[in-house]
Amino acid sequence: MTIRLYDTSARQIRDFTPIVPGCVSIYLCGATVQAAPHIGHIRSGLNFDIMRRWFAYRGYDVTFVRNVTDIDDKIIKKSGEQGRPWWSIGYENERAFNTGYDALGCLPPTYEPRATGHVTEMVEMMRGLIERGHAYEADGNVYFDVRSFPGYLELSNQELDNLLQPSGEGETGKRDPRDFAMWKAVKPGEPSWETPWGRGRPGWHLECSAMAHKYLGEAFDIHGGGLDLIFPHHENEIAQAKAFGDAFAAYWVHNAWVTMSGEKMSKSLGNSVLVSEMVKHWRPIVLRYYLGTPHYRSMIEYSEEALREAESAFARIEGFIQRVVEKAGPVERAAEVPPAFAEAMDDDLGVPQALAIVHTTVRQGNSALTADDKEGAVARLAEVRAMLGVLGLDPLDEQWAGADGGRGDDLHGVVDSLVRLVLEQRQAARGRKDYATADAIRDQLQQSGLAIEDTPSGPRWSLS
Repeated sequence: MTIRLYDTSARQIRDFTPIVPGCVSIYLCGATVQAAPHIGHIRSGLNFDIMRRWFAYRGYDVTFVRNVTDIDDKIIKKSGEQGRPWWSIGYENERAFNTGYDALGCLPPTYEPRATGHVTEMVEMMRGLIERGHAYEADGNVYFDVRSFPGYLELSNQELDNLLQPSGEGETGKRDPRDFAMWKAVKPGEPSWETPWGRGRPGWHLECSAMAHKYLGEAFDIHGGGLDLIFPHHENEIAQAKAFGDAFAAYWVHNAWVTMSGEKMSKSLGNSVLVSEMVKHWRPIVLRYYLGTPHYRSMIEYSEEALREAESAFARIEGFIQRVVEKAGPVERAAEVPPAFAEAMDDDLGVPQALAIVHTTVRQGNSALTADDKEGAVARLAEVRAMLGVLGLDPLDEQWAGADGGRGDDLHGVVDSLVRLVLEQRQAARGRKDYATADAIRDQLQQSGLAIEDTPSGPRWSLS
């Protein structure tokens, strides 16, 4: 058994060899908490939750660190716009992220450090880098000298002479415009901490280098995050950590985006779909299926049609599970997943291929039910539950039991089918310009406790 992962730094799939036999250490760039999460944010957490679960299934002891960036330019800007303390905005949105992670079944991280709790470690790292000639102070700022580190830009495969380094307001005194800020001098009204170089606040890149060093040491196995973080964030993390003397991450793993109309989902584009709103209209376990089952390196083009397809596909799995349980009672998970499923997961977390094995097994189980082969159906369900458990999608698992994601007493799927049938009748009435009937159907649904919203993608319902 060998797990293989696509390593961004090597630009190829590599066999995974842990630094410490039997152990896996993972650092995931987590939330920057200037606003509530959209499904693009949560996709990263889901992808690495599945990675973590698979390593655990394969017998590894997993240490999983997912940080919180609770101070940066965006949070400070939001503080000024809203007239609220920066820490209030950060804490509110940190809770929103954790609510989203929990709703979609992500296991809690081993450690979840906040940037503002690790200024001491950042100061120590800056002091060491200045002493080694890799950093310098200017006008109260501390900058990393990119020319002092020969390996700079190897991750993003750029040429230094062509580099355009993002630069923030007040970053004065640079020796080279490509140098990046590790510490930013205090500005009026901004939060600040005392350092040997004056009061100020940390730069984004320094935060992760310092926290990874504290919780995972000088060397760890996997550093993860979204594709958009490769440059400048991860590139600058590497420069700081390695110039400080750390070996840092042995593998770099990046997940792709959720897009809308071909563009990366982001708040700045105004095309985000908030998790808090999505879970009002879709069962969380269906959202997990939709976001977690494409390959982590593949883009997901968001659409309600695709979500409905995911809902239907998962309903077929749930229907099989329910029929077997009704016929045979509770069925425990198999001790091992089928070999073909394991082979797919070992190959760069090939969830789509692994999911094909799930659906094949469901079809085999349904055939057994049709043939009144109770023993065969139970055996297939045991395998299905083992596979779904690895993916965090077992509706019989206690994390979904009694929640919106499980079947239990939740009749969401049944209600959804019935409501869609009625809405189709309403649409037909509107199509023939029988607006009185269409309005009557809507009113009856509302009297039943359902709110109907007409959207460009068609009517949508929720509990009023």
